[in-house]
Amino acid sequence: MTYEEYLDEVTTLITEIYSLNDEAAIQRVMRAQADGFFSAHDDDPSMRTQERAEQDARTTFKKYKK
Repeated sequence: MTYEEYLDEVTTLITEIYSLNDEAAIQRVMRAQADGFFSAHDDDPSMRTQERAEQDARTTFKKYKK
């Protein structure tokens, strides 16, 4: 998947797993992105897997709270 599709998938998973609304999930992903959390994913397409998206959704949810 593309980098943008990957970020969308992580966002979607956060809304599904943690019952957050879209805006709250987007904010967390944006904070993670601004912090460089997804930089390696942009450089290495092999990191953009469904399994990794599920892991990153959990990490992003926990690490990038308001």
